[in-house]
Amino acid sequence: MAPYIFMEKNGIHIIDLYKTMDKVDEAAAAAKQIAKSGRKILFVATKKQAKETVSSMVKEVGMPYVTERWPGGMLTNFFTIRKAVKKMSDIDRLIESDQFSNISKRERLQIQRERAKLEKNLGSISDLSRLPAAVFIVDVMKEHIALAEARKLAIPTFAIVDTNSDPRMVDYPIPANDDASKSIAVILKAICEAIKGGLDERAMNKEAQAEEEMEAAEEMNTEEATEANEGRRRRTGRRPADKE
Repeated sequence: MAPYIFMEKNGIHIIDLYKTMDKVDEAAAAAKQIAKSGRKILFVATKKQAKETVSSMVKEVGMPYVTERWPGGMLTNFFTIRKAVKKMSDIDRLIESDQFSNISKRERLQIQRERAKLEKNLGSISDLSRLPAAVFIVDVMKEHIALAEARKLAIPTFAIVDTNSDPRMVDYPIPANDDASKSIAVILKAICEAIKGGLDERAMNKEAQAEEEMEAAEEMNTEEATEANEGRRRRTGRRPADKE
């Protein structure tokens, strides 16, 4: 962390905020491109100071997040995690079916408890149908398993790194106090705004592409109609007298 330390005072390292700002801008630009490409960024923050902030901000931009206990193998054993998510969907279908009312009250209670447990741990990643394009971690020391899994699979990582962390373990490190809720909120706001910008640009590009395809189709139809009319005109214009 030496390159990001401004000074030391009374045994406390003070982070250079100018370098923090530079790193936030760098991370935001990368996050925007990922969102623009239509891929997902998985946010990980199970510490008390970050859970509520992450869940509220990240939910608004439609990205998956983990704020409860990190399920081991979330990335390296993704297929198994997807099976658990599918089980949650299966339980939903069972609850909505007529069969649910025919089973005992005790079994219904057990099923509902299992559904609640799955929702708590996996509900926020239910839309993650494939491995994320990147992982954003609030505290790399606390979420060291998530970081290790991402690195093992060569998934790009973003992270808030405090003075007790090694920024070299992260692709896009953001030096900041990962224990301060205000610091976390400011950084997350910048990243989420960048993601929203990328999603908006993606939507605009899709609309523009759809308009271009529509115009091209209309132009092609016009040309085909013109050629057809010209063909009919030539056929109807030929009379027996014209052959003499």
